[in-house]
Amino acid sequence: MLYLVWIPADAAAAAALVPGELNAAPGSPVFLNQYVVDDPAQTSNAASDEGFGAYSLTYLGVDLAGLDTEDGTPGRWWTHYFDSSPNMIRYAAARGIPAGEGKTELALEASNLVGATRVSGEEAIRTSARVELGALARGTGQLRYLTRVDGEILSGRYPFVVDAAETYEALSVEFLGGGPESLQALRPAEPLEITFGFYSPSISFCYPGGEGPLGSSNGS
Repeated sequence: MLYLVWIPADAAAAAALVPGELNAAPGSPVFLNQYVVDDPAQTSNAASDEGFGAYSLTYLGVDLAGLDTEDGTPGRWWTHYFDSSPNMIRYAAARGIPAGEGKTELALEASNLVGATRVSGEEAIRTSARVELGALARGTGQLRYLTRVDGEILSGRYPFVVDAAETYEALSVEFLGGGPESLQALRPAEPLEITFGFYSPSISFCYPGGEGPLGSSNGS
């Protein structure tokens, strides 16, 4: 998994993708997650006919104001979600996530990491970074993502346990023209300004863990 947050070239364009009930964080920081599940047995529903299988995913969105988790991690609004598993696309879409088809590859050779996202067969996003696994750092916590279902804003908690590479340096984030036109609103500023990022060869998470209407006991 590669996770990045950057400052966009056009903060107003990025903020315009956030619904009126919510507010983008100052500067409209954009998040990106590229990850690959190599084996169906790495998912908890592997034995089910509705199992996600071995799949890959890239999703993006905008950090939100006033909805931080207890440890200060911003709440986040999904704007794009490109998945290779039809079963997971159906699962995610039913929960208000803007899920559609896409394929992601992450290739780490020596210390060079390249992430590639294709949408409808076209190159959409390419990332590059310098990575040294070294002594992996264990991290735990919860992410918070907001969605809309039947007109209602929902808040979901996504617990995780991650082993992050000792050294991670983002080198580039390229938007290559593929995917929906709205994706261009999330392009990074030049020069690239990364506010958060990590690479992990091993991460576990719950999808989602605790979900309910925003402001309720489940969606607080």
